[in-house]
Formats: sequence, structure tokens, C-alpha cells
Amino acid sequence: MAKRPQLTGRAAILAIVVCAIAMSLAYPVREYIAQRRNIAELREEKARVEAERQRLLAEAQQVRDPNWIKRTAKERLHYCGPGEKCYVVMDADPGKGATAVKRPAAAPPWYQTLWESVQAADDGTGRRAGVTDPADTSGETDTTGKTDTTGKTDTTGEADKTGEAGTAGEGE
Repeated sequence: MAKRPQLTGRAAILAIVVCAIAMSLAYPVREYIAQRRNIAELREEKARVEAERQRLLAEAQQVRDPNWIKRTAKERLHYCGPGEKCYVVMDADPGKGATAVKRPAAAPPWYQTLWESVQAADDGTGRRAGVTDPADTSGETDTTGKTDTTGKTDTTGEADKTGEAGTAGEGE
């Protein structure tokens, strides 16, 4: 007897049809799964929004209550009704109770900063912006690069040997 081939024409056609069906169903199945996932996410979001809505409704109902309004005004605003005697008890040591809010020091006005920089430049105590000299320990140099023994700038161009700054540039 003749040996039949393993892959017949019918089997090849059947394999092609099965592959075509699988390929045609892949995209719709993927979309179906994505839509189901999207529906689940929307249901979770709806539950969260509904819980928030219920909380807000309860809060709105509470706000409409006149007793809640009075109690809140007394607690938060230290309101005292007519004919009532109200006392506010303060701690003797403010450090033990609620900590006081530390605020940063207020920056001086711009004109004060400007005037101080002008005075520093006039006195020679200011420094040049962006210029740093590691050899200069006082941070002050004159136009010739010399510094006197007191650390003050000598505007005459020579360091004062007595230890006092020259009079040409001071206080004028």
C-alpha cells in the first residue's frame, strides 16, 4: 500500500482557517478585556464619588443645625453669647502647650538694603560681587590691592604703618 503523506491538502486548509479565525478574534477579545477593566475602574471611581457625596451631604446637614453652628463658633472663634461669661485659659508656659508658629524674620524694605549697601561701599567695608580672594582674610582691598594692618581699606594707595586707617577716605 501506498504511504499517505502526513500533511494533506484538507489539513492545510483546515490549519489556515483555524489561524484566520484566531487572528480575527484576537482584536475583539483584547478590546473586550480592556473595556471590562475600564468598567471596573469606573465602578470603583463611582463608589468613591458616592462616598464623598454622602460625606458632603452629612456635613451640609450638620451645618444647617443651629446648635452645631453655636458650638463651632464657641470652639473656633471663642464666641461668647449674650449673657454668658466666657473664659479663655492660657498656659503659663507657652512652650509646653501648642507650639507657637515660628515665622521667618521679615526682610527689610528694598530701600533700606540699598542704603546699607551704599554706606558699606562708601565706608569701604563692602565687598565686590563675584570677587573672592583666598589670600585676603579681611575681605577688603583697596584699588592697589594693599590692605592696612587694621583690615580697613586705605584710599591713598598705601598701607598705614601706624595701624590706623588713613583720613582721606573715612567718614566723608
